[in-house]
Amino acid sequence: MSTAHSPAPAIFHRTATVLGRQVFYREAGDPAAPTLLLLHGLPTSSRMFNPLIPLLADRFHVIAPDYIGFGHSDAPSPKEFDYTFDQLAAHVAGLVDLLGLRAYTLYMQDYGGPIGFRLFQQRPEQVTGFIIQNANAYLDGVGEEAKSVLQPLWASRTPATEAPARHLISLEGTKWHWLVGAQDPARIDPDHWLIDQALLDRPGMQDANLDLLENYRTNVALYPEWQAAFRRHRPKTLIAWGKHDPIFIPPGARAYLNDLPDAKLVWLDGGHFVLDEHAPQVAAEIRAMFG
Repeated sequence: MSTAHSPAPAIFHRTATVLGRQVFYREAGDPAAPTLLLLHGLPTSSRMFNPLIPLLADRFHVIAPDYIGFGHSDAPSPKEFDYTFDQLAAHVAGLVDLLGLRAYTLYMQDYGGPIGFRLFQQRPEQVTGFIIQNANAYLDGVGEEAKSVLQPLWASRTPATEAPARHLISLEGTKWHWLVGAQDPARIDPDHWLIDQALLDRPGMQDANLDLLENYRTNVALYPEWQAAFRRHRPKTLIAWGKHDPIFIPPGARAYLNDLPDAKLVWLDGGHFVLDEHAPQVAAEIRAMFG
């Protein structure tokens, strides 16, 4: 009996000029296949999808960009670039246009939610579905861990209210993001927080990320508009949620079902990040629903 295996799909690492900035993205799979647009969260980059991309690239065309200020994309100082979710979304939309993506399913984790939902609100005809992994669009889903950091910052940005946010993007906070809620912390690659932190500590990037955490209130203000768009367009939706996430808590996952009653909700024995432990299960669910 043959024991030969098919070679792993090639993953390409590319850059494109979008609105005058260099945007890095990972690409795999046949461009003629259905496209998955993978949108990462804080404090990481498209590298969070490394366990998942090879499991999907034989069936899908996969694009995973780094936002401006993240990963290998340009990281201008806050004096040179307005770090807002509108701006991050505009650069992702620009990449979509540059690559000629006419239809795609959005995979959204953490910051990927407000970026992806902006794309959906602006161009719903392009979005063929949602894969939502610990990405919030409901006040029910904002945990006390997030509120305690964000609400004082939104009320008044001072050195005192910045301090918890600065801790969140310190090495201790970045490591916590990766390990919190994990089923077996030994399965989480420590390179994650060391690499992420090296990028967060580049000149100007701590302040850039504070600007984004302050700007996150604009996402909360848009929740009712996004929810109305969900009800109006009813995209095919898979919700794969790490049930031990203290940042975006389980009620936020269940809340989607009020507006997207045909969505499938899958609970994962994980935290804010799940793919190091659960990529095969997530891939199987994606293939079953969207393949």
